[in-house]
Amino acid sequence: MVQAASKIARRFQLFLIKSSHYDDDGYVIQWFQSAMPANSLACVHALAVDAASRKILGPDVAIDITPIDETNSRVKVLKIVAQMRRHQGFGLVAMIGIQSNQMPRALDVAKPLREAGIQVAIGGFHVSGCLALLPDMQPDLQVALDLGCSLFAGEAEEGRLDQLLRDAAAHRLQPIYNYLKDLPSLESVPVPFLPPNVVRGTINRHASFDAGRGCPFQCSFCTIINVQGRKSRYRSPDDVEALIRQNWEKGLFRFFITDDNFARNREWEAIFDRIIQLREREQIELQLIIQVDTSCHRIPGFIDKARKAGVTRVFIGLESINPDNLLSAKKRQNKITEYRRMLLAWKSAGVVSYCGYIIGFPSDSYESVLNDIRIIQSELPLDILEFFCLTPLPGSEDHKALWQKGAAMDPDMNKYDLEHIVADHPRMTPQQWRETYRKAWEIYYSPDHLMTLVRRGIATGMDMSRLKSELLFFSASVPVEGMHPLQSGVFRRKYRRDRRPGLPIEPVWTYYPRFVWETLTKHARVIGYGLKLEWMVIQARREHRSRQYIDLALTPVSEDETEGLELFTQNEAAREQVTHIRKIAALTGAAGANSGGGY
Repeated sequence: MVQAASKIARRFQLFLIKSSHYDDDGYVIQWFQSAMPANSLACVHALAVDAASRKILGPDVAIDITPIDETNSRVKVLKIVAQMRRHQGFGLVAMIGIQSNQMPRALDVAKPLREAGIQVAIGGFHVSGCLALLPDMQPDLQVALDLGCSLFAGEAEEGRLDQLLRDAAAHRLQPIYNYLKDLPSLESVPVPFLPPNVVRGTINRHASFDAGRGCPFQCSFCTIINVQGRKSRYRSPDDVEALIRQNWEKGLFRFFITDDNFARNREWEAIFDRIIQLREREQIELQLIIQVDTSCHRIPGFIDKARKAGVTRVFIGLESINPDNLLSAKKRQNKITEYRRMLLAWKSAGVVSYCGYIIGFPSDSYESVLNDIRIIQSELPLDILEFFCLTPLPGSEDHKALWQKGAAMDPDMNKYDLEHIVADHPRMTPQQWRETYRKAWEIYYSPDHLMTLVRRGIATGMDMSRLKSELLFFSASVPVEGMHPLQSGVFRRKYRRDRRPGLPIEPVWTYYPRFVWETLTKHARVIGYGLKLEWMVIQARREHRSRQYIDLALTPVSEDETEGLELFTQNEAAREQVTHIRKIAALTGAAGANSGGGY
Protein backbone atom coordinates (compact mmCIF):
# COMPACT_ATOMS: atom_id res chain seq x y z
CA MET A 1 0.00 0.00 0.00
CA VAL A 2 1.08 3.56 -0.69
CA GLN A 3 0.41 5.38 2.53
CA ALA A 4 -1.37 8.69 2.67
CA ALA A 5 0.40 11.84 3.80
CA SER A 6 -1.84 14.14 5.87
CA LYS A 7 -5.40 15.43 5.49
CA ILE A 8 -6.38 12.66 3.07
CA ALA A 9 -10.05 12.97 2.17
CA ARG A 10 -10.38 10.03 -0.27
CA ARG A 11 -8.47 6.87 -1.12
CA PHE A 12 -8.42 5.66 -4.72
CA GLN A 13 -8.28 1.87 -4.90
CA LEU A 14 -6.02 0.57 -7.67
CA PHE A 15 -5.80 -3.17 -8.25
CA LEU A 16 -3.15 -4.29 -10.75
CA ILE A 17 -3.84 -7.88 -11.81
CA LYS A 18 -1.69 -10.08 -14.03
CA SER A 19 -4.12 -12.90 -14.76
CA SER A 20 -3.25 -16.53 -15.34
CA HIS A 21 -5.10 -18.91 -17.67
CA TYR A 22 -6.97 -22.21 -17.42
CA ASP A 23 -5.62 -25.74 -17.60
CA ASP A 24 -7.26 -28.42 -19.74
CA ASP A 25 -9.71 -29.19 -16.91
CA GLY A 26 -10.75 -25.56 -16.65
CA TYR A 27 -8.97 -24.71 -13.39
CA VAL A 28 -6.83 -21.60 -13.01
CA ILE A 29 -3.13 -22.45 -13.35
CA GLN A 30 -1.66 -21.28 -10.07
CA TRP A 31 1.27 -22.25 -7.85
CA PHE A 32 2.71 -21.63 -4.43
CA GLN A 33 5.70 -20.34 -6.44
CA SER A 34 5.45 -19.75 -10.19
CA ALA A 35 8.28 -20.00 -12.71
CA MET A 36 8.27 -16.58 -14.37
CA PRO A 37 8.20 -13.09 -12.83
CA ALA A 38 5.62 -10.67 -14.25
CA ASN A 39 7.63 -7.79 -15.67
CA SER A 40 4.63 -5.92 -17.10
CA LEU A 41 3.17 -5.91 -13.60
CA ALA A 42 6.47 -4.60 -12.20
CA CYS A 43 6.61 -1.80 -14.80
CA VAL A 44 3.05 -0.59 -14.22
CA HIS A 45 3.33 -0.96 -10.45
CA ALA A 46 6.38 1.32 -10.44
CA LEU A 47 4.57 3.88 -12.58
CA ALA A 48 1.57 3.74 -10.25
CA VAL A 49 3.72 4.23 -7.15
CA ASP A 50 5.33 7.23 -8.83
CA ALA A 51 1.91 8.65 -9.76
CA ALA A 52 0.74 8.23 -6.17
CA SER A 53 3.83 10.00 -4.81
CA ARG A 54 3.14 12.94 -7.13
CA LYS A 55 -0.51 13.02 -5.98
CA ILE A 56 -1.82 13.17 -9.53
CA LEU A 57 -5.42 12.87 -8.31
CA GLY A 58 -5.14 15.87 -6.01
CA PRO A 59 -3.43 16.78 -2.76
CA ASP A 60 -6.19 15.20 -0.68
CA VAL A 61 -6.38 11.89 -2.57
CA ALA A 62 -4.20 8.87 -1.77
CA ILE A 63 -3.80 5.91 -4.09
CA ASP A 64 -3.82 2.44 -2.50
CA ILE A 65 -2.07 0.03 -4.87
CA THR A 66 -2.53 -3.74 -4.73
CA PRO A 67 -0.49 -5.77 -7.25
CA ILE A 68 -1.60 -9.37 -7.83
CA ASP A 69 0.16 -12.00 -9.94
CA GLU A 70 -2.51 -14.67 -10.37
CA THR A 71 0.04 -17.34 -11.29
CA ASN A 72 0.91 -17.46 -7.57
CA SER A 73 -1.87 -15.50 -5.79
CA ARG A 74 -5.62 -15.97 -5.81
CA VAL A 75 -7.78 -13.20 -7.24
CA LYS A 76 -10.64 -12.82 -4.76
CA VAL A 77 -13.29 -11.00 -6.76
CA LEU A 78 -15.75 -10.67 -3.88
CA LYS A 79 -13.06 -9.15 -1.67
CA ILE A 80 -12.19 -6.62 -4.38
CA VAL A 81 -15.87 -5.71 -4.77
CA ALA A 82 -16.25 -5.26 -1.01
CA GLN A 83 -13.17 -3.03 -0.79
CA MET A 84 -14.34 -0.92 -3.72
CA ARG A 85 -17.75 -0.48 -2.14
CA ARG A 86 -16.18 0.74 1.09
CA HIS A 87 -14.70 3.52 -1.02
CA GLN A 88 -17.88 4.23 -3.02
CA GLY A 89 -16.46 2.67 -6.18
CA PHE A 90 -13.60 5.15 -6.25
CA GLY A 91 -10.96 3.08 -7.97
CA LEU A 92 -9.91 0.93 -10.90
CA VAL A 93 -9.05 -2.69 -11.60
CA ALA A 94 -6.35 -2.81 -14.30
CA MET A 95 -5.62 -6.13 -15.98
CA ILE A 96 -1.90 -5.87 -16.76
CA GLY A 97 0.20 -7.48 -19.48
CA ILE A 98 -2.56 -9.79 -20.68
CA GLN A 99 -1.33 -12.31 -23.25
CA SER A 100 -3.64 -14.06 -25.69
CA ASN A 101 -3.97 -17.22 -23.59
CA GLN A 102 -4.81 -15.09 -20.54
CA MET A 103 -7.58 -13.08 -22.20
CA PRO A 104 -10.44 -15.53 -21.42
CA ARG A 105 -9.50 -15.55 -17.76
CA ALA A 106 -9.14 -11.76 -17.71
CA LEU A 107 -12.65 -11.42 -19.12
CA ASP A 108 -14.00 -13.89 -16.56
CA VAL A 109 -12.52 -11.80 -13.76
CA ALA A 110 -13.74 -8.57 -15.33
CA LYS A 111 -17.35 -9.65 -15.81
CA PRO A 112 -18.44 -9.83 -12.13
CA LEU A 113 -16.47 -6.68 -11.40
CA ARG A 114 -18.32 -4.80 -14.13
CA GLU A 115 -21.63 -6.22 -12.91
CA ALA A 116 -20.78 -4.67 -9.55
CA GLY A 117 -20.17 -1.33 -11.24
CA ILE A 118 -16.38 -1.40 -10.84
CA GLN A 119 -14.25 0.23 -13.52
CA VAL A 120 -11.97 -2.18 -15.40
CA ALA A 121 -9.20 -1.60 -17.95
CA ILE A 122 -7.44 -4.37 -19.90
CA GLY A 123 -4.03 -3.99 -21.52
CA GLY A 124 -1.16 -6.14 -22.71
CA PHE A 125 0.16 -7.94 -25.76
CA HIS A 126 -3.20 -9.38 -26.81
CA VAL A 127 -5.03 -6.07 -26.90
CA SER A 128 -2.06 -4.27 -28.41
CA GLY A 129 -1.33 -6.97 -30.98
CA CYS A 130 -4.91 -7.18 -32.23
CA LEU A 131 -5.25 -3.41 -32.56
CA ALA A 132 -1.82 -3.12 -34.19
CA LEU A 133 -2.33 -5.59 -37.03
CA LEU A 134 -6.02 -6.34 -37.55
CA PRO A 135 -8.48 -3.84 -39.07
CA ASP A 136 -11.54 -5.43 -37.44
CA MET A 137 -12.30 -5.52 -33.74
CA GLN A 138 -11.71 -9.09 -32.59
CA PRO A 139 -14.59 -10.92 -30.84
CA ASP A 140 -13.02 -11.07 -27.39
CA LEU A 141 -12.06 -7.40 -27.48
CA GLN A 142 -15.63 -6.58 -28.46
CA VAL A 143 -16.84 -8.64 -25.50
CA ALA A 144 -14.64 -6.51 -23.26
CA LEU A 145 -16.05 -3.31 -24.73
CA ASP A 146 -19.60 -4.61 -24.40
CA LEU A 147 -18.94 -5.29 -20.72
CA GLY A 148 -17.91 -1.66 -20.35
CA CYS A 149 -14.18 -2.36 -19.96
CA SER A 150 -11.59 0.02 -21.36
CA LEU A 151 -8.88 -1.31 -23.65
CA PHE A 152 -5.33 0.00 -23.29
CA ALA A 153 -2.95 -0.55 -26.21
CA GLY A 154 0.73 0.36 -26.02
CA GLU A 155 2.99 1.33 -23.15
CA ALA A 156 2.06 3.32 -20.06
CA GLU A 157 5.10 5.58 -19.57
CA GLU A 158 5.26 9.34 -20.21
CA GLY A 159 2.07 10.20 -18.36
CA ARG A 160 -0.27 7.69 -20.03
CA LEU A 161 -1.00 5.84 -16.81
CA ASP A 162 -1.56 9.23 -15.15
CA GLN A 163 -4.27 10.00 -17.71
CA LEU A 164 -5.92 6.62 -17.24
CA LEU A 165 -6.03 7.10 -13.47
CA ARG A 166 -7.40 10.64 -13.75
CA ASP A 167 -10.12 9.46 -16.12
CA ALA A 168 -11.00 6.61 -13.76
CA ALA A 169 -11.14 8.98 -10.78
CA ALA A 170 -13.56 11.18 -12.75
CA HIS A 171 -15.55 8.12 -13.92
CA ARG A 172 -15.00 9.02 -17.57
CA LEU A 173 -12.84 6.19 -18.88
CA GLN A 174 -12.52 6.09 -22.66
CA PRO A 175 -13.39 2.82 -24.43
CA ILE A 176 -9.95 2.60 -26.05
CA TYR A 177 -6.58 4.15 -25.21
CA ASN A 178 -4.33 3.55 -28.19
CA TYR A 179 -0.68 4.62 -27.89
CA LEU A 180 0.79 2.12 -30.36
CA LYS A 181 2.10 4.78 -32.73
CA ASP A 182 3.87 6.72 -29.99
CA LEU A 183 6.58 4.63 -28.32
CA PRO A 184 7.86 6.26 -25.12
CA SER A 185 11.46 6.74 -24.07
CA LEU A 186 12.65 4.52 -21.22
CA GLU A 187 15.37 6.79 -19.84
CA SER A 188 14.74 8.37 -16.45
CA VAL A 189 11.26 6.89 -16.08
CA PRO A 190 10.31 4.90 -12.97
CA VAL A 191 12.09 1.54 -13.05
CA PRO A 192 10.25 -1.80 -12.69
CA PHE A 193 9.65 -2.82 -9.09
CA LEU A 194 7.35 -5.15 -7.16
CA PRO A 195 7.03 -5.47 -3.37
CA PRO A 196 8.98 -8.40 -1.86
CA ASN A 197 5.77 -10.19 -0.87
CA VAL A 198 4.85 -10.38 -4.57
CA VAL A 199 8.34 -11.40 -5.73
CA ARG A 200 8.36 -14.19 -3.13
CA GLY A 201 5.71 -15.86 -5.26
CA THR A 202 8.33 -16.74 -7.90
CA ILE A 203 10.82 -19.60 -7.71
CA ASN A 204 14.01 -18.41 -6.00
CA ARG A 205 12.44 -14.95 -5.61
CA HIS A 206 13.23 -13.67 -9.08
CA ALA A 207 12.49 -10.03 -9.83
CA SER A 208 12.66 -8.67 -13.37
CA PHE A 209 13.31 -5.60 -15.46
CA ASP A 210 13.50 -4.63 -19.10
CA ALA A 211 16.76 -2.86 -19.90
CA GLY A 212 15.36 -2.16 -23.34
CA ARG A 213 12.33 -2.73 -25.56
CA GLY A 214 11.90 -3.37 -29.24
CA CYS A 215 13.69 -5.76 -31.59
CA PRO A 216 15.32 -5.10 -34.99
CA PHE A 217 14.57 -8.54 -36.40
CA GLN A 218 11.47 -9.67 -38.31
CA CYS A 219 10.54 -13.14 -37.04
CA SER A 220 7.07 -13.87 -38.37
CA PHE A 221 5.88 -15.67 -35.22
CA CYS A 222 6.82 -12.79 -32.91
CA THR A 223 4.47 -10.14 -31.50
CA ILE A 224 7.13 -7.92 -29.96
CA ILE A 225 8.09 -6.13 -33.19
CA ASN A 226 4.46 -5.16 -33.80
CA VAL A 227 3.72 -4.06 -30.24
CA GLN A 228 6.98 -2.65 -28.88
CA GLY A 229 8.36 -1.77 -32.29
CA ARG A 230 11.53 -2.57 -34.21
CA LYS A 231 13.30 0.54 -32.98
CA SER A 232 15.12 -0.29 -29.77
CA ARG A 233 14.77 1.91 -26.71
CA TYR A 234 16.91 1.63 -23.60
CA ARG A 235 17.19 2.32 -19.91
CA SER A 236 20.42 3.99 -18.84
CA PRO A 237 23.04 2.33 -16.61
CA ASP A 238 22.01 4.81 -13.90
CA ASP A 239 18.42 3.55 -14.12
CA VAL A 240 19.55 -0.07 -13.92
CA GLU A 241 21.74 0.66 -10.91
CA ALA A 242 18.83 2.42 -9.22
CA LEU A 243 16.48 -0.53 -9.64
CA ILE A 244 19.15 -2.99 -8.50
CA ARG A 245 19.75 -0.96 -5.34
CA GLN A 246 16.02 -0.62 -4.75
CA ASN A 247 15.59 -4.38 -4.90
CA TRP A 248 18.80 -5.15 -3.01
CA GLU A 249 17.56 -3.10 -0.07
CA LYS A 250 14.54 -5.42 0.04
CA GLY A 251 16.69 -8.55 -0.08
CA LEU A 252 16.12 -9.24 -3.79
CA PHE A 253 19.19 -10.01 -5.92
CA ARG A 254 18.02 -12.37 -8.68
CA PHE A 255 16.77 -10.77 -11.89
CA PHE A 256 15.38 -11.86 -15.19
CA ILE A 257 16.31 -9.20 -17.77
CA THR A 258 13.34 -9.47 -20.10
CA ASP A 259 14.81 -7.79 -23.19
CA ASP A 260 13.94 -10.03 -26.12
CA ASN A 261 17.60 -9.76 -27.13
CA PHE A 262 19.89 -8.14 -24.58
CA ALA A 263 22.88 -8.56 -26.91
CA ARG A 264 21.30 -5.96 -29.24
CA ASN A 265 20.85 -3.44 -26.43
CA ARG A 266 23.34 -0.70 -27.32
CA GLU A 267 23.86 -0.09 -23.60
CA TRP A 268 24.72 -3.72 -22.82
CA GLU A 269 28.37 -3.06 -22.07
CA ALA A 270 27.77 0.02 -19.93
CA ILE A 271 25.07 -1.87 -18.02
CA PHE A 272 27.29 -4.92 -17.51
CA ASP A 273 30.19 -2.67 -16.42
CA ARG A 274 27.99 -0.96 -13.86
CA ILE A 275 26.74 -4.28 -12.51
CA ILE A 276 30.31 -5.63 -12.34
CA GLN A 277 31.27 -2.57 -10.29
CA LEU A 278 28.40 -3.21 -7.88
CA ARG A 279 29.43 -6.82 -7.52
CA GLU A 280 33.15 -6.15 -7.03
CA ARG A 281 33.16 -2.91 -5.04
CA GLU A 282 30.02 -3.26 -2.95
CA GLN A 283 29.68 -7.05 -2.78
CA ILE A 284 26.18 -7.01 -4.25
CA GLU A 285 26.05 -10.62 -5.44
CA LEU A 286 23.56 -10.48 -8.28
CA GLN A 287 22.34 -13.42 -10.34
CA LEU A 288 20.99 -12.67 -13.81
CA ILE A 289 19.04 -14.44 -16.54
CA ILE A 290 19.23 -12.91 -20.02
CA GLN A 291 17.92 -13.60 -23.52
CA VAL A 292 20.22 -13.28 -26.53
CA ASP A 293 20.52 -14.22 -30.20
CA THR A 294 22.73 -16.86 -31.78
CA SER A 295 25.40 -14.34 -32.81
CA CYS A 296 26.05 -12.82 -29.39
CA HIS A 297 29.41 -14.60 -29.08
CA ARG A 298 30.71 -12.51 -31.99
CA ILE A 299 30.38 -9.32 -29.93
CA PRO A 300 33.83 -8.72 -28.37
CA GLY A 301 33.72 -9.22 -24.62
CA PHE A 302 29.98 -9.90 -24.40
CA ILE A 303 30.06 -13.39 -22.88
CA ASP A 304 33.01 -12.63 -20.60
CA LYS A 305 31.32 -9.53 -19.19
CA ALA A 306 28.02 -11.42 -18.88
CA ARG A 307 29.78 -13.97 -16.67
CA LYS A 308 31.43 -11.27 -14.55
CA ALA A 309 28.11 -9.44 -14.17
CA GLY A 310 26.53 -12.56 -12.68
CA VAL A 311 24.69 -14.13 -15.62
CA THR A 312 23.95 -17.71 -14.61
CA ARG A 313 21.39 -18.63 -17.26
CA VAL A 314 20.91 -17.58 -20.86
CA PHE A 315 17.95 -18.20 -23.16
CA ILE A 316 18.70 -18.53 -26.87
CA GLY A 317 16.07 -18.88 -29.58
CA LEU A 318 17.57 -21.58 -31.80
CA GLU A 319 14.02 -22.38 -33.03
CA SER A 320 15.29 -24.99 -35.51
CA ILE A 321 18.43 -26.55 -36.99
CA ASN A 322 16.79 -26.66 -40.44
CA PRO A 323 17.64 -23.50 -42.44
CA ASP A 324 14.41 -23.90 -44.46
CA ASN A 325 12.40 -23.56 -41.26
CA LEU A 326 14.39 -20.51 -40.17
CA LEU A 327 13.88 -18.88 -43.56
CA SER A 328 10.13 -19.56 -43.52
CA ALA A 329 9.93 -17.73 -40.16
CA LYS A 330 12.09 -14.83 -41.44
CA LYS A 331 14.64 -15.66 -38.77
CA ARG A 332 17.52 -15.03 -41.12
CA GLN A 333 19.82 -13.96 -38.30
CA ASN A 334 20.15 -17.58 -37.15
CA LYS A 335 23.02 -19.41 -38.85
CA ILE A 336 23.44 -23.08 -37.97
CA THR A 337 27.18 -22.72 -38.62
CA GLU A 338 27.38 -20.49 -35.52
CA TYR A 339 25.45 -22.71 -33.11
CA ARG A 340 28.32 -24.87 -31.83
CA ARG A 341 30.79 -22.00 -31.44
CA MET A 342 28.20 -19.91 -29.59
CA LEU A 343 27.09 -22.72 -27.25
CA LEU A 344 30.66 -23.76 -26.43
CA ALA A 345 31.43 -20.15 -25.50
CA TRP A 346 28.58 -20.09 -23.00
CA LYS A 347 29.58 -23.54 -21.73
CA SER A 348 33.14 -22.37 -21.08
CA ALA A 349 31.73 -19.43 -19.10
CA GLY A 350 29.82 -21.83 -16.82
CA VAL A 351 26.44 -20.42 -17.86
CA VAL A 352 23.45 -22.78 -18.17
CA SER A 353 22.03 -22.50 -21.69
CA TYR A 354 18.32 -22.70 -22.46
CA CYS A 355 17.43 -23.06 -26.11
CA GLY A 356 14.02 -22.76 -27.68
CA TYR A 357 12.95 -25.21 -30.39
CA ILE A 358 9.70 -24.65 -32.28
CA ILE A 359 7.70 -27.60 -33.60
CA GLY A 360 5.31 -26.99 -36.46
CA PHE A 361 7.21 -25.20 -39.18
CA PRO A 362 5.97 -26.09 -42.69
CA SER A 363 8.89 -28.47 -43.32
CA ASP A 364 8.45 -30.32 -40.04
CA SER A 365 7.20 -33.88 -39.72
CA TYR A 366 7.22 -36.38 -36.87
CA GLU A 367 10.33 -38.02 -38.32
CA SER A 368 12.21 -34.80 -39.10
CA VAL A 369 11.67 -33.32 -35.62
CA LEU A 370 12.87 -36.46 -33.86
CA ASN A 371 15.88 -36.59 -36.17
CA ASP A 372 16.66 -32.95 -35.34
CA ILE A 373 16.57 -33.76 -31.64
CA ARG A 374 18.92 -36.70 -32.14
CA ILE A 375 21.40 -34.41 -33.94
CA ILE A 376 21.09 -31.75 -31.23
CA GLN A 377 21.74 -34.34 -28.51
CA SER A 378 24.85 -35.59 -30.26
CA GLU A 379 26.42 -32.45 -31.70
CA LEU A 380 25.28 -29.33 -29.80
CA PRO A 381 26.55 -28.64 -26.24
CA LEU A 382 23.38 -27.03 -24.95
CA ASP A 383 21.86 -27.82 -21.55
CA ILE A 384 18.12 -27.16 -21.50
CA LEU A 385 16.01 -27.54 -24.61
CA GLU A 386 12.49 -26.09 -24.49
CA PHE A 387 9.88 -27.14 -27.03
CA PHE A 388 7.06 -24.92 -28.28
CA CYS A 389 4.30 -25.43 -30.82
CA LEU A 390 4.33 -22.87 -33.61
CA THR A 391 1.37 -20.67 -32.67
CA PRO A 392 -0.15 -17.83 -34.69
CA LEU A 393 -0.32 -15.36 -31.82
CA PRO A 394 -2.53 -12.31 -32.40
CA GLY A 395 -0.13 -9.48 -33.09
CA SER A 396 2.23 -11.64 -35.14
CA GLU A 397 2.64 -11.68 -38.91
CA ASP A 398 1.75 -15.40 -38.89
CA HIS A 399 -1.63 -14.69 -37.32
CA LYS A 400 -2.36 -11.80 -39.66
CA ALA A 401 -1.53 -13.92 -42.73
CA LEU A 402 -3.85 -16.75 -41.64
CA TRP A 403 -6.57 -14.27 -40.70
CA GLN A 404 -6.39 -12.60 -44.12
CA LYS A 405 -6.64 -15.99 -45.84
CA GLY A 406 -9.64 -16.94 -43.74
CA ALA A 407 -7.75 -20.01 -42.51
CA ALA A 408 -9.21 -22.01 -39.66
CA MET A 409 -7.80 -21.10 -36.25
CA ASP A 410 -9.10 -22.24 -32.88
CA PRO A 411 -11.33 -19.46 -31.49
CA ASP A 412 -10.46 -20.31 -27.87
CA MET A 413 -7.66 -17.93 -26.94
CA ASN A 414 -6.98 -19.97 -23.79
CA LYS A 415 -5.18 -22.48 -26.03
CA TYR A 416 -2.74 -19.92 -27.47
CA ASP A 417 -0.09 -20.84 -24.91
CA LEU A 418 2.52 -22.33 -27.29
CA GLU A 419 1.76 -25.91 -26.27
CA HIS A 420 -1.68 -26.47 -27.82
CA ILE A 421 -2.48 -26.96 -31.50
CA VAL A 422 -4.63 -24.08 -32.79
CA ALA A 423 -4.09 -24.18 -36.58
CA ASP A 424 -3.63 -26.71 -39.38
CA HIS A 425 -0.26 -28.03 -40.54
CA PRO A 426 0.56 -29.04 -44.15
CA ARG A 427 2.33 -32.29 -43.18
CA MET A 428 0.90 -33.33 -39.81
CA THR A 429 -2.58 -33.91 -38.44
CA PRO A 430 -3.32 -32.26 -35.07
CA GLN A 431 -2.89 -35.64 -33.40
CA GLN A 432 0.49 -36.19 -35.07
CA TRP A 433 1.57 -32.70 -34.09
CA ARG A 434 0.58 -33.27 -30.47
CA GLU A 435 2.37 -36.61 -30.42
CA THR A 436 5.50 -35.03 -31.92
CA TYR A 437 5.49 -32.35 -29.21
CA ARG A 438 5.04 -34.95 -26.45
CA LYS A 439 7.69 -37.26 -27.89
CA ALA A 440 10.20 -34.41 -28.20
CA TRP A 441 10.17 -33.84 -24.43
CA GLU A 442 10.37 -37.57 -23.78
CA ILE A 443 13.38 -38.12 -26.04
CA TYR A 444 15.45 -35.09 -25.09
CA TYR A 445 14.98 -35.71 -21.36
CA SER A 446 15.45 -39.46 -21.57
CA PRO A 447 17.57 -41.03 -18.79
CA ASP A 448 20.44 -41.62 -21.24
CA HIS A 449 20.58 -38.00 -22.36
CA LEU A 450 20.13 -36.65 -18.84
CA MET A 451 23.22 -38.65 -17.91
CA THR A 452 25.05 -37.12 -20.88
CA LEU A 453 24.08 -33.61 -19.78
CA VAL A 454 25.28 -34.33 -16.25
CA ARG A 455 28.61 -35.67 -17.54
CA ARG A 456 29.08 -32.60 -19.73
CA GLY A 457 28.32 -30.32 -16.81
CA ILE A 458 30.89 -31.97 -14.56
CA ALA A 459 33.48 -32.12 -17.34
CA THR A 460 33.17 -28.37 -17.97
CA GLY A 461 33.13 -27.36 -14.29
CA MET A 462 29.56 -26.07 -14.15
CA ASP A 463 27.68 -25.38 -10.93
CA MET A 464 26.03 -28.81 -10.64
CA SER A 465 23.48 -27.80 -8.02
CA ARG A 466 22.10 -25.21 -10.43
CA LEU A 467 22.23 -27.51 -13.47
CA LYS A 468 20.66 -30.37 -11.53
CA SER A 469 17.74 -28.24 -10.33
CA GLU A 470 17.10 -26.98 -13.86
CA LEU A 471 17.24 -30.46 -15.35
CA LEU A 472 14.81 -31.69 -12.70
CA PHE A 473 12.35 -28.88 -13.35
CA PHE A 474 12.41 -29.18 -17.13
CA SER A 475 12.43 -32.98 -17.27
CA ALA A 476 9.56 -33.42 -14.79
CA SER A 477 7.09 -30.63 -15.65
CA VAL A 478 5.58 -32.14 -18.81
CA PRO A 479 5.26 -35.78 -17.66
CA VAL A 480 4.18 -34.91 -14.11
CA GLU A 481 2.12 -31.71 -14.45
CA GLY A 482 1.23 -32.05 -18.14
CA MET A 483 2.28 -28.50 -18.97
CA HIS A 484 5.26 -26.55 -20.24
CA PRO A 485 7.87 -25.78 -17.55
CA LEU A 486 7.42 -22.02 -18.05
CA GLN A 487 3.73 -22.48 -17.17
CA SER A 488 4.64 -24.67 -14.23
CA GLY A 489 5.84 -23.98 -10.72
CA VAL A 490 6.26 -25.36 -7.22
CA PHE A 491 3.23 -26.93 -5.49
CA ARG A 492 0.04 -26.53 -7.51
CA ARG A 493 -2.66 -24.41 -5.91
CA LYS A 494 -6.11 -25.27 -7.12
CA TYR A 495 -9.43 -23.89 -5.87
CA ARG A 496 -12.64 -25.78 -6.43
CA ARG A 497 -14.69 -22.71 -7.32
CA ASP A 498 -12.03 -21.10 -9.53
CA ARG A 499 -13.13 -22.98 -12.61
CA ARG A 500 -13.86 -21.73 -16.09
CA PRO A 501 -17.49 -20.60 -16.54
CA GLY A 502 -19.57 -23.23 -18.30
CA LEU A 503 -17.87 -26.11 -16.51
CA PRO A 504 -19.53 -27.62 -13.42
CA ILE A 505 -18.32 -26.93 -9.91
CA GLU A 506 -17.30 -30.34 -8.60
CA PRO A 507 -18.75 -31.70 -5.33
CA VAL A 508 -16.56 -31.38 -2.25
CA TRP A 509 -16.53 -35.15 -1.65
CA THR A 510 -15.01 -35.93 -5.06
CA TYR A 511 -12.88 -32.84 -5.66
CA TYR A 512 -10.75 -32.74 -2.51
CA PRO A 513 -9.85 -36.46 -2.25
CA ARG A 514 -8.74 -36.42 -5.88
CA PHE A 515 -6.78 -33.17 -5.46
CA VAL A 516 -4.97 -34.54 -2.38
CA TRP A 517 -4.17 -37.80 -4.18
CA GLU A 518 -2.93 -35.96 -7.27
CA THR A 519 -0.73 -33.73 -5.12
CA LEU A 520 0.82 -36.64 -3.24
CA THR A 521 1.45 -38.78 -6.32
CA LYS A 522 2.87 -35.88 -8.33
CA HIS A 523 5.30 -34.91 -5.60
CA ALA A 524 6.31 -38.54 -5.15
CA ARG A 525 7.13 -38.68 -8.87
CA VAL A 526 9.14 -35.46 -8.67
CA ILE A 527 11.10 -36.84 -5.71
CA GLY A 528 11.76 -39.94 -7.80
CA TYR A 529 13.08 -37.82 -10.66
CA GLY A 530 15.26 -35.91 -8.22
CA LEU A 531 16.74 -39.04 -6.68
CA LYS A 532 17.59 -40.44 -10.12
CA LEU A 533 19.33 -37.19 -11.06
CA GLU A 534 21.25 -37.18 -7.78
CA TRP A 535 22.46 -40.70 -8.47
CA MET A 536 23.51 -39.64 -11.99
CA VAL A 537 25.59 -36.81 -10.53
CA ILE A 538 27.27 -39.16 -8.04
CA GLN A 539 28.03 -41.71 -10.76
CA ALA A 540 29.34 -39.06 -13.18
CA ARG A 541 31.65 -37.61 -10.53
CA ARG A 542 33.09 -41.04 -9.89
CA GLU A 543 33.73 -41.45 -13.60
CA HIS A 544 35.30 -37.98 -13.78
CA ARG A 545 37.89 -38.88 -11.14
CA SER A 546 39.24 -41.62 -13.37
CA ARG A 547 38.94 -40.01 -16.80
CA GLN A 548 37.96 -36.72 -18.41
CA TYR A 549 34.64 -36.93 -20.23
CA ILE A 550 34.51 -35.79 -23.84
CA ASP A 551 31.98 -36.28 -26.60
CA LEU A 552 31.26 -34.90 -30.05
CA ALA A 553 29.32 -31.88 -28.73
CA LEU A 554 32.19 -30.81 -26.45
CA THR A 555 34.81 -31.17 -29.17
CA PRO A 556 36.29 -27.75 -30.03
CA VAL A 557 35.09 -26.21 -33.28
CA SER A 558 37.31 -27.07 -36.24
CA GLU A 559 37.51 -25.58 -39.71
CA ASP A 560 36.58 -28.84 -41.45
CA GLU A 561 33.74 -29.94 -39.16
CA THR A 562 31.13 -28.87 -41.72
CA GLU A 563 32.23 -31.91 -43.73
CA GLY A 564 31.53 -34.48 -41.05
CA LEU A 565 28.83 -33.27 -38.66
CA GLU A 566 25.27 -34.23 -39.48
CA LEU A 567 24.12 -30.78 -38.40
CA PHE A 568 25.65 -29.41 -41.60
CA THR A 569 24.85 -32.29 -43.97
CA GLN A 570 21.39 -33.44 -42.84
CA ASN A 571 19.48 -31.91 -45.78
CA GLU A 572 19.88 -29.74 -48.83
CA ALA A 573 19.09 -26.53 -46.94
CA ALA A 574 21.86 -27.20 -44.43
CA ARG A 575 24.37 -27.96 -47.17
CA GLU A 576 23.39 -24.81 -49.07
CA GLN A 577 23.85 -22.63 -45.99
CA VAL A 578 27.31 -24.07 -45.38
CA THR A 579 28.26 -23.44 -49.02
CA HIS A 580 26.94 -19.88 -48.79
CA ILE A 581 28.91 -19.17 -45.60
CA ARG A 582 32.07 -20.53 -47.21
CA LYS A 583 31.63 -18.28 -50.23
CA ILE A 584 31.19 -15.23 -48.04
CA ALA A 585 34.28 -16.18 -46.02
CA ALA A 586 36.29 -16.66 -49.20
CA LEU A 587 35.21 -13.28 -50.59
CA THR A 588 35.92 -11.57 -47.28
CA GLY A 589 39.35 -13.17 -47.11
CA ALA A 590 40.18 -12.17 -50.68
CA ALA A 591 39.09 -8.59 -50.01
CA GLY A 592 41.27 -8.49 -46.92
CA ALA A 593 44.29 -9.80 -48.81
CA ASN A 594 43.82 -7.30 -51.65
CA SER A 595 43.65 -4.44 -49.18
CA GLY A 596 46.88 -5.51 -47.55
CA GLY A 597 45.23 -7.14 -44.58
CA GLY A 598 47.10 -10.42 -45.12
CA TYR A 599 46.40 -12.97 -42.46
